[in-house]
Parts: sequence; C-alpha cells; structure tokens
Amino acid sequence: MTMNIPGDNALELLQEIADWGNTTTIILHGGSVFEFKGNFPQGSVAQGFYNLKGESGFEGHLNLDKVDHIAFQDKQHRGKQSYALVFNDKDNGCIFKIFVGRDSDGELLENQVTRFKELQTIYSA
Repeated sequence: MTMNIPGDNALELLQEIADWGNTTTIILHGGSVFEFKGNFPQGSVAQGFYNLKGESGFEGHLNLDKVDHIAFQDKQHRGKQSYALVFNDKDNGCIFKIFVGRDSDGELLENQVTRFKELQTIYSA
C-alpha cells in the first residue's frame, strides 16, 4: 500500500525522522544505489537547501523544492515487511528513500513502525 502527500511536507518529515534513531537511507543516482545505515542527520535551511549536518559522515544539501510528492510505502520486500518514506520529483522519479530501521536480527524497530503509522494517519486526514 502506498499513500502520497505533497512535497511541501518534506521539511517537517525530515525533521521528525532525525529523531527516530537508526534508519536506512537509499539514494538512487545514475544507475547506482547508495545506502546509508544510521541516524538520519539533523539539518537547517540556508541558501535554498536543507543542509544535513551528520556526525556519522552522512551529510549533504537537499533541494526540497525538487520534492514534488512523498510516498508512504508499506510493502513486502524479500519476504519481509518494510516501511519507507519515498521522496519523489515531479516526474515520479525517486530522489531518495528513508526506510524504518531494523535491529541486529533484521526485525523492524517497533517504535519507528509506530511513528511511521502515526504519520501516515495524520497526513491521510
């Protein structure tokens, strides 16, 4: 199941996710897939970008104006349930995804699943 919301919610969602703890961020670019496991960094808005200030080496500058819509992705992946926020451009191209984290046994982090579903409910209203 996937639910889409307008991209102007990106900043609020990214600030929320920065408090979740360990997540997995996937960045797709030029046919390559980059994966980062760890806390999604806090950021601040300056010069038209959301500037990530990660303490773990994950940093960057997100052009939030390019985010047209955000999908709440809720589906099976390789036989396991997965939840992700998928940030898409106007052509429905994926800019990046942030997945609910997993513990050392590969199980979803329940506190993040709860927060994901709470956000899904809030934004569907």
